[in-house]
Amino acid sequence: MIITKTPYRISFFGGGSDYPNWYNKYEGAVLSTSINKHLYITCRILPKFFEHKFRIVWRKIEIVQNTKDIEHPTVRNLLNILKIKDGLEIHYDGDLPARSGMGSSSAFTVGLIKALYCLLNKKILNIDIAKKAIFFEQQIMKEVVGSQDQMAVANGGFNKITFGKYNKIKLNNFKKVKNLKKLENNLLLIYTGVRRTAQEIAKTYAGKLLTTNKGYINEMIDHVKIGEEILKKGNIDDFGKLLDSAWKTKKKLSKSISNSSIDSLYNYALKNGALGGKLLGAGGGGFFLFYAREKSKNKIIKNNNKIINIPFKFSESGSEILFKDLKR
Repeated sequence: MIITKTPYRISFFGGGSDYPNWYNKYEGAVLSTSINKHLYITCRILPKFFEHKFRIVWRKIEIVQNTKDIEHPTVRNLLNILKIKDGLEIHYDGDLPARSGMGSSSAFTVGLIKALYCLLNKKILNIDIAKKAIFFEQQIMKEVVGSQDQMAVANGGFNKITFGKYNKIKLNNFKKVKNLKKLENNLLLIYTGVRRTAQEIAKTYAGKLLTTNKGYINEMIDHVKIGEEILKKGNIDDFGKLLDSAWKTKKKLSKSISNSSIDSLYNYALKNGALGGKLLGAGGGGFFLFYAREKSKNKIIKNNNKIINIPFKFSESGSEILFKDLKR
C-alpha cells in the first residue's frame, strides 16, 4: 500500500502567463505558495481473490475489470500510460473540495503519479513529477490548463515560478523572506460555495492571451514583480492593495470569471476592512483570498454567518509519501 500527501496551493499573481501558448512566446511568471491543506491518495495492489480488478473511490465508487472501463479520466489514462496490469484499489480524499480554485486537479495528478511510481518501485524527483503532470494534463488529456499548479503542489513552498521558451520552468523559493509571516497572518481564505470546472472557465480567455488579453497578462506579470519587491523590502499592506489591482485586471479577461454573487462578497469584505483580494484559480467560484488585518478579519467573519472561513498556514512541503509497504 502507498499513501501520498500533496498540498493545495494559493496563487497570488501572474495567472494566465503560465499557459504554454503565452510563455513559449513571451516569458511568464507567477507568485504562489503551497499551504497546510492536503489531498491524499491511497493506492494498493488487490489480491487476486477479489472478483473485481480495479476499484476507484472518488465522488463515485467504480468497480471494473479493465482500465478502459474506468470512468475517472486521470486514473484511466495514467494506468494505461504506465502499463499497470495488476489489480488496484485507489482512494481519493481531500481537506478541501474539488473544483474550487486550489489546484486540486493537478494535486490529484501529481499525487497519483507519485503513488504509481512508488508502486512500480521507480525513483523520481518531485520536479520531474511536476513536468510529467504538465505534459499529461496538456498533451494527453488535452485540458486547457496552465503549468503553475503542477509545479507548486509537487515541489511546495512559497515561490516565484518563471516560465520560458521551450517549456523552461524555474523555481525561486522565498523561504528566508521575513515578510512572509506578516503576510500569512493577514490572509483570509473564504469558500464561496460555488464549484466549477476550471478548464471551462479558462476556455473563455486562454485562446485570447496573445491578442485581446495580451495587455492584461503583461499587467499580471508586472504584479508579480511588484509583489516580489513588497515581500522583500516593502510595507506588507501594499501586498493587499496589489491583490485588489490584480483582481480588477483578472476580471477583464472574461465575463465568466466573476458574477454578481462573487462581486457582492468582494464588496462586503472591502467594506469591512479588507484591503484587497482575489478569486483563486480560473475564476467563476471556489475560494476567495482576502488580505485584512486581524481586527478586520474578525469583523468580516463575525458579521456574516454564511461565510465559511478556512484557517491555513503556508507550507514548505511538496508532494510526499506518507506510507509505503510493497509487501504482497
